[in-house]
Formats: sequence, C-alpha cells, structure tokens
Amino acid sequence: MTQVLEFRLPDLGEGLTEAEIVRWLVSVGDVVAIDQPVVEVETAKAMVEVPCPYGGVVTARFGEEGEELPVGAPLLTVAVGAAEAPAASGEPRQPDATPEAETVGGCAAPADEGSGNVLVGYGTSAASARRRRVRPAAPIAASAPRAAVPAPAPAAPAEGPVPVVSPLVRKLARERGVDLRRLHGSGPDGLILRADVERASAAAAAPAETAPARPVPTASAAGAAVAERIPLRGVRGAVADKLTRSRQEIPDATCWVDADATELMAARAAMNAAGGPKISLLALMARICTAALARYPELNSRVDLDSREIVRLPEVHLGFAAQTDRGLVVPVVRDAHTRSAEDLTAEFARLTEVARAGTLSPADLTGGTFTLNNYGVFGVDGSTPIINHPEAAMLGVGRIIPKPWVHNGGLAVRQVVQLSLAFDHRVCDGGTAGGFLRYVADCVEHPAVLLRTL
Repeated sequence: MTQVLEFRLPDLGEGLTEAEIVRWLVSVGDVVAIDQPVVEVETAKAMVEVPCPYGGVVTARFGEEGEELPVGAPLLTVAVGAAEAPAASGEPRQPDATPEAETVGGCAAPADEGSGNVLVGYGTSAASARRRRVRPAAPIAASAPRAAVPAPAPAAPAEGPVPVVSPLVRKLARERGVDLRRLHGSGPDGLILRADVERASAAAAAPAETAPARPVPTASAAGAAVAERIPLRGVRGAVADKLTRSRQEIPDATCWVDADATELMAARAAMNAAGGPKISLLALMARICTAALARYPELNSRVDLDSREIVRLPEVHLGFAAQTDRGLVVPVVRDAHTRSAEDLTAEFARLTEVARAGTLSPADLTGGTFTLNNYGVFGVDGSTPIINHPEAAMLGVGRIIPKPWVHNGGLAVRQVVQLSLAFDHRVCDGGTAGGFLRYVADCVEHPAVLLRTL
C-alpha cells in the first residue's frame, strides 16, 4: 500500500525558528533512503544537511533555493511504498501498511517506518517528540525508481478547501492579490505551488502594462540612485538581533590604553624559533585574558535579570570574533583557562577554518563567557566593542605598529598596540575594569608577568 507522507522542516535546536534553503539534494521523482540528506539549509548558526526520516519516492518539493521557511513548514512529500527505498544502512525496508501515521518531531511518518532522526546531530526521543494522529494521504502509483510526477488535477472548486500546504505560498498570494480558488495547481494532486502564484500574478499584471500609466521618473532623471534592500536574515539577521539586544539591555562602558608590545612580539618570535608548532599572537592574548580573568572574575560573569543576581562563572569559555563570507561569527573555545598557548593556537585555527566553511555547529557558537576581538587584522588602531550578550565584557586588540615611545627614559620606536575593554557596568565599577585592563597591558609589555600565574 502506498502512502504519501509530508516531511516538514524540523526544529533545528538552539531556539531557531526559520532556515533558508541553500541547495536541494533531491528532485521530484528521486528515490530517497531513510535518513538520506534531502536539502541543505542555512540557519542563523550554521549550514546543515537535513535528512528525511523515511524512504520512498519524492513527489513534491516546497520552497525554492534562497527561500526562507519557518520551522514546521513543508519541505517535501514522499510516497512510501511507491518504489523500493533502501534504508541508510543499505538494507531494504518494507512499507508499513497500517492505516494510520504519526507525526514525530513535526514530521509525518508511519508508526513503524522511519528512523525518528530529524537532523544530523539532533536526535529525537519518545519523551520529547510531539505526536499527533493524522489520516493517511490518498495512495499514488509509482512503478519505477524515477517515478513520474502525477499530472495536475483539476482546479479546486469554488467552495471547499484550497490545495495549498505552504504558508509561504498563501502569504505570497495575499501580497499579490491572487485568488487561490481560481488557480490550477501544478503540483501533485493539484497542489498549488509558489510558481503557480507567480504565474497568475504575472498574467494579471500583463494587461495593466499595456494601459497608459503615469510617467515615473527614472533614477537618472531624478538624479538619485535606487536604494538596495538586503534582507536581515541568516547570520546577518542573528548578529543584528544580538547587537541590538546588547545595546538595549547592557549599560556598557569602555576604557582603553596603549601598550608597548615589543617584548611580547620578541617572546613570540623566540618561541616559534625554538621549533615545534607555531604560536599565534591571538593565542598569547588569550592566555593573558584568562590570567586576567582569574584575578578579576567579575568580568567572567553575566546578569540574571529575573533573579536580580550577578552570576560569576567558574570556567572561561572564550569567544573570538571571526570574519567569514557569511558575516561575523563568534566561535567559542571551551575551557580556555586550562589550555596552553600551543593548544589555543590549534583550536583557534580549527574553529576559524570550520567557520569559513560555514559548518560550525550551534554548540560551537554558544556558551561563551568572555570575548576576545582582534580587529587589528582590519588595519585599525582602536574600537569601542559591543558586548556579546549575555556576557559581561569584551577585550578589543588593535593593530601592532611601530610608533615613537618613551622607553628607558629616551625616545624610541616601539611596537605599540591599543587595547580597549567594553564592560557591563552592572557587574563592576571602573576600578575593577581599569585593573583588569592594566594587568593585560602589563602582561603585553612584560610577558614575564604571566609566569606568576603559571
């Protein structure tokens, strides 16, 4: 017996509510195996491949590449039993003939068919899965592994339900003034797709184009360029939301100081000349930060507004700003206070590579307690960092360049860096923040100061 089951965009975790379709991995008519990835999506956290929890023949896809879908929106429909669909392990699975199906994790699946896996790295459990009974869809015929798409069914009658599943299609129809009841759906069983709405909208606009219209000044005639609108979504949207929340909730203050980094650069050169893995400047600054946080734990904390408490955190999970093609992300190095400079260098390199590939997991991007921002790589001297909510502070490091400096009573050319600290004024006062920043500067100017904490 053939059943047509609908697979919806699952909950991707970390409170994410939508995802953008980056690339479809299957087409209508393809045979998919249980747990086979069917679409690549981009969330505010990372790009992930979404596997389908049951096997069969793909009869419809919902959403185009570049389209953003909310969690729970239909992704595709699969005809289970329409063709032989092996499981991910290679073993054939027999379709379940039970007349009822259940929705697990937001995805309809037969009671005994499917893996229950929703996303790679995100399992489902019987305790947490949302379940509801649904009536089985009408059977469809499919005789070959590349099943033919069913011919469009007649248009929906003037009265009764409209064959539209996607909320995005309904929204598009409302925005363009298209009456869905007058459309002939081109999808399976007459399902109305986004393309159907767009064609109807274009056809309705065609007669209007032939009628005389009021002259509209062009950009050149008006002497002004046309403004470009860029959607705030994905990583860019998540960053915008977080920065806005930081400014709204955190009464931040910033202090800064110039430091002579000549001895720090010399120490790094000596360490790298000794052989073995190279030590990065970012790793040395991270070691200085963790030593400073051990002395000033107020800055490794967060504010619990509900209980009106300052929560001081025992571990230092160090975030660092990384610029990628997808925007600015802040990967987190776990337990940075326990790592050596060599270990930190390797972890920074690994996370940066994964970030630029767009494959950071939500776990890689959450849980930070303090952030280190090296904006010197952009060739700038200073900045006033925006705190990475809900953390309490961020240290900014500018570029290190030769400058005239008073050294040992005389004027000399030294390697100078500007350090800036943005801190939550609720967790400490200026004395504590100034003490933290001064200790960091002292370690930069005299790396031997760190030996006291090792």
